[in-house]
Amino acid sequence: MTRRELAHWARQPVQVVVSLVFPVMLLLMFGYLIGGGRGVQGDYVDYLVPGMLALTMAFGLEGTLLAVTQDLNKGVIDRFRSMPMANGAVLVGRSVADMLQSAVGLLVMIGVGHAIGWRTHGGVTGFLGAVGLLLLFRFAMLWIGIYLAMVAGKPELVQAVQILVWPVGFLSNAFATPDSMPGWLGSVVEWNPMSHTATAVRDLFGWPGAESGHVWAAVGWPLALLAVFFPLAVRRFGALST
Repeated sequence: MTRRELAHWARQPVQVVVSLVFPVMLLLMFGYLIGGGRGVQGDYVDYLVPGMLALTMAFGLEGTLLAVTQDLNKGVIDRFRSMPMANGAVLVGRSVADMLQSAVGLLVMIGVGHAIGWRTHGGVTGFLGAVGLLLLFRFAMLWIGIYLAMVAGKPELVQAVQILVWPVGFLSNAFATPDSMPGWLGSVVEWNPMSHTATAVRDLFGWPGAESGHVWAAVGWPLALLAVFFPLAVRRFGALST
């Protein structure tokens, strides 16, 4: 299943390139055109890049979600049903392919961050821990999306599902600190799972103004989401296959 998804990349290179370029455009836009960084002490790029890495892990799900709904509507799943495989193999194969693409996108963003002056100061262990947290957050967001895509059932409804990701991404501390926001909004931002990931990643990357103590929340939130949505997605897929 994973090889099948990777083969689609060769046939649809434009979609892969767009998914890699879009977060780079956001990083450059916020870093140079919009600026900002309300409440941020020190170099804004050092604060922005880890936030953008977390945002990149939340966005770009539509390709996988669209592929899931297309398979459901084109009868591809019916052919898989006749094969000796577990119900979850199709979904797991898609998720592995998505994670590989996400890892490539993460490396591209890190490279662009270095090109515009961002540096890590947390050592190799901190760097690997930050990357692991980012990919864990992506994995959780992916399974939420897969479940919602199967609930939507049709490719044309995937866009509506993808819109739900925007509040998670922008109601976060990716671009500004919660202290600089109105009280109620700052509270919402602080509870956002993506904010915990971004804060923990800044700490692991060694940003001087980072808050410590968010690593466990950055691990706990994705695991809790996976504990809910992974079995829901597999169960939903099994129900569609009967």
